[in-house]
Parts: sequence; C-alpha cells; structure tokens
Amino acid sequence: MRLLLLASLAGSVAFAAAEPLALVRPVISQVEEGTAPPAGFFYTPGEALFFTCRVSHVTKGADQKIRVAYSVAAFDQKGVQLNETYKNEFNDEVTSEDKEWMPRIQTQLMIPPLAGSGTYKVVVTAEDEIAKTTARIEVPFDVHGRAVEPSDTVIVRNFHFYRDEEGKQPVESAIYHAGETLWARFDIIGYQFGEGNKIDLSYVASIILPNGKVVWTQPEPAVEQSQSFYPKRYISGEFSINLKAGVQPGSYIIGVQVTDTIGGKTHDSRHPFTVE
Repeated sequence: MRLLLLASLAGSVAFAAAEPLALVRPVISQVEEGTAPPAGFFYTPGEALFFTCRVSHVTKGADQKIRVAYSVAAFDQKGVQLNETYKNEFNDEVTSEDKEWMPRIQTQLMIPPLAGSGTYKVVVTAEDEIAKTTARIEVPFDVHGRAVEPSDTVIVRNFHFYRDEEGKQPVESAIYHAGETLWARFDIIGYQFGEGNKIDLSYVASIILPNGKVVWTQPEPAVEQSQSFYPKRYISGEFSINLKAGVQPGSYIIGVQVTDTIGGKTHDSRHPFTVE
C-alpha cells in the first residue's frame, strides 16, 4: 500500500513538473509567411493580416497523438470583435523524430474598411485536450484610419466641395460657374444600429436660396441599408449637381437632409457656395 502511494505521488509530481502549454513566436505580417513589421508600423482599414504562432509543451497521448483545439479572433481599440472567430484543432501523430516539433497556428484576418485608428489586438487561445491545460496570448497591432468625429446622434461630418469626381483635394473656395458640375462628399455618423449591426439611412440634397426657398431637390434619395459583422463606424456619401448654363450668379446653399430610420432621427446640414 505504501509503495502504491509513493508511486502515485511520484506520478503526480512528474506531471506537475512538466512545462505548461504556451503560445510562442507570434507574428503579424502583411504577406503570408512574412516577417513582423518594424516598430511604429501601422495597418490601414481594409487590409489583410497574416497571423502565425507556435504551440509549445503539448502533451502526447498513449496513441502517440496530440489533441489541441484553438481559436483566433481580432478586436479593435474598444474591444469590438472585427471578424468571426477562427477555430481549428490539431490531431496529429507525433514520433520520436518530431520531439522538437511545435504545431503552427496560421490564419488570415481582415481589418474592416471603415475601421478607426488605435491599437488593436489578436487574441489566441489553445486547449491541450489531453493534459487539460490552456494557454492564451494577446498580440497588439496598430491601425490608422480616417478621422471622423463621433456623435451621439446622426450628423453630417467632413462635408467638402470638389471640382470633379476623382478630385483628391477639396476646393479652397466653393466658387463655381454656370455650366460646371458641382461635386460634394461627406460622412454620416451617429446613427443607430439595428439587430446584426443593421443600418437604414437615406439622404437628399437640395439647392436653397439665402432666403430659404428651395430651387432644386434630388429626385430620389440615396439609400444605405446593410448589415455587417463589424459595425460600420460611418457612411460616406457623395453627389453631383450640373449647374446649367442659365443658372443665375449669386449665393446658394447646398442642403443635405439625412434620415436615420432605425434611430427615428433626421439631420439637416447646410453648406454655402457661390456661382459667378
């Protein structure tokens, strides 16, 4: 009985002395099989990330196999998950020649197109189903997105006039001439989300005289109705107006009325321009 007890204690001590399961050598890169970027590097919205790491100190079962389940997920600076969690497992036979081998976790992650700036993270968890041990790591990475000031209610931000559809820089002075085409771009933010991050927005552009008289209104509203795993932080809108040859010189106002159907709110935004 004493010998059996000693043998049992010895077995317990040997098991406890084994090194714990660990996730090591994490790498986030821009290309598959790539290396980690230098310090200060940042990713951009819409970009793909390639993530790898190794699993060390995995226990081998009596059948010479390992059984490790793992998951990989990415989160933004506020802790909101970017994509669906990637799950997989290792169920491989390991021979004596493979004693230095460590299973490799490898997957691809997408940064949402409208993601904001901040320090994001990849979170990896693993479970050794034989030893009943777990491991977890968080690997940070930086993202630089467009600056759109948040709002508690639906609002138009970053409204700018342009000379043409492909214009990169907004005009310094919103001065146009009869026969030209006025282009405008802006962001909508502060709307409410429905189930599944559903959004239901529409906007209508108008031309208004300084006295408040509406002289032209967009025939049909532009509509944005969509759902996504990651909530769309803002929506970009644009429109063009052909200033016909007979338009009278003077001061005008572009009015943009935005309707947030889910939030039950509307917002009117006005922006002056001149025809010479």
